Amino acid sequence: MSSIPGPLIIGTIIYAVIGASLLAAVIGARATGMMSKDNAACNNFRDPHAALTHPLTHLSHYHPHYSIGHVVVTIAVFFSWMFWLCAWLHQWHPLIKPIYEGGE
Repeated sequence: MSSIPGPLIIGTIIYAVIGASLLAAVIGARATGMMSKDNAACNNFRDPHAALTHPLTHLSHYHPHYSIGHVVVTIAVFFSWMFWLCAWLHQWHPLIKPIYEGGE
């Protein structure tokens, strides 16, 4: 028996699928040319001849995992999941409960 509630696992899996599909969309946009490397590179301000001084400085221009699209999608999905998690936990164990006055 797991101590993690089922809806929490299902919601986390749903957000992981959403994140993976958005990352695939970023890769597809870069592969089809809809998002150019100049617009998507995090470090596009670097000198193209910087590879002569340090061999790892040019990786951001060629490696697809260093694009700004990946960073934006990852941060957006993580914090959306965190917001959903806080809302779900608040409904699961509410901190403030209403006090009903006598009536019907």
